[in-house]
Amino acid sequence: MKKAFLIVLGLCASFTGMSQNFVGAQLDSRMGVQSLTLNPALGTLARTKLDINLISASSFVGSDYLTVNLSDLGSLTEGFEVDEDFETNPQPDNNFFGNVDVLGPSVLMRLNEKSVISLTTRLRGFFNLNNIDGNFYEFATNEETGKVDFTTEMEDLSGIVHAWGEIGFGYSRVLVSKANHSFSAGANFKLLLGAGGVYGDSPQLKADYNSETDLLGTAGFLDYGYSLGFDSEDIDFSEIQPGFALDLGLIYELKGNTTGTGYKLRAGVSVLDLGAVNYSDGYRVQYDMNSTIPGEEFVEKDFQEVLEDNFEGTEMPFEGKLGLPTSLQFFADYGINDKLYISAQAGMAISKDGDIPVSRVINMVMVTPRLEFKWLSIYSPFGMRQYDTTPSWGLGFRAGPVLLGSGSILTNALSKKSRTTDLYFAIKLPIYGKEKVKGEN
Repeated sequence: MKKAFLIVLGLCASFTGMSQNFVGAQLDSRMGVQSLTLNPALGTLARTKLDINLISASSFVGSDYLTVNLSDLGSLTEGFEVDEDFETNPQPDNNFFGNVDVLGPSVLMRLNEKSVISLTTRLRGFFNLNNIDGNFYEFATNEETGKVDFTTEMEDLSGIVHAWGEIGFGYSRVLVSKANHSFSAGANFKLLLGAGGVYGDSPQLKADYNSETDLLGTAGFLDYGYSLGFDSEDIDFSEIQPGFALDLGLIYELKGNTTGTGYKLRAGVSVLDLGAVNYSDGYRVQYDMNSTIPGEEFVEKDFQEVLEDNFEGTEMPFEGKLGLPTSLQFFADYGINDKLYISAQAGMAISKDGDIPVSRVINMVMVTPRLEFKWLSIYSPFGMRQYDTTPSWGLGFRAGPVLLGSGSILTNALSKKSRTTDLYFAIKLPIYGKEKVKGEN
């Protein structure tokens, strides 16, 4: 079933479940494979001889239009539908976002003291809808609550849904190793397996609704396209399209005066998801939105049908590429002693709509205290996320082969104002070698 641009209005369920993944856990020295999703150079600093990931998943969803909490990861099966349980915040430029990240069978293996290799399998899905008027969104998605008068002019309206798989081949190495400090680098080369996507944008779209006449007037142009065979309600990988991507990372470690196997400071920078999927065939159309239509058109029809039945479309050349959510990541991890650490992280989206449609992560900053033992870690991330005015406070733990946590669960439990929520888990088999204590030769 072919979908149009605003299928994203009802697509959060496809990707509710989220780069915002494994929040607070990635800097654990015994995290293994999951740490590579933050910085591929972290492999060299892993305290595992062999780390086998059986299955893990991280899910993230949010909006500055309405409040969400952890229970919404399972209940928002029809998109962000508005009812009396939600507190809404309609603005001229509301944003919706979500992603899911599933790590399949993967392995991180230490070759020697300086070199680590990895093989990862991964399924990912991203959803972004940016700069949409909240009243227009509610009108188009909810016939019961959306029939209120509004006039809006949306600028740089854009949306994308994209799903793909990855097979990653990683290598990291300690480049410099001195008595008190070291410098490491890592890269992850990723073969992309594109399942498909749909996207749309409008540089300027005007809308005016009169509830007495039930007429919606619109003006502007709307472009949308999708890869051939993509069905947002039944995503599969039967007709995959190729692509290539790269993760790069650098890390500095100051060993300092800590005892045992601890360190004083680690600081790293990484660029993730440099690349795109190349789709060989697809469909793209530009709609002339200068028209007036009855509001009841949205009651029985999806947005695709509304466009086809009421607006003139002109077929355009299909561009063929969908970009990945390229991001710049920073972290600093300070060792108070060899068991207690506190870290600071910042992530910034650097992918922007231009020649090709792109997915985007949201910007975030976070501070995480962490208590770390060989078979147990506990951490509690606290930070701010783009589009959310309430700080996100979470809790997570690693206990042997099990990882479970959330970067927002405490905020979701204590506040009714949260606009983001996330959850993650992992089941893995860590194999530890003998840990070298400081001072040993």
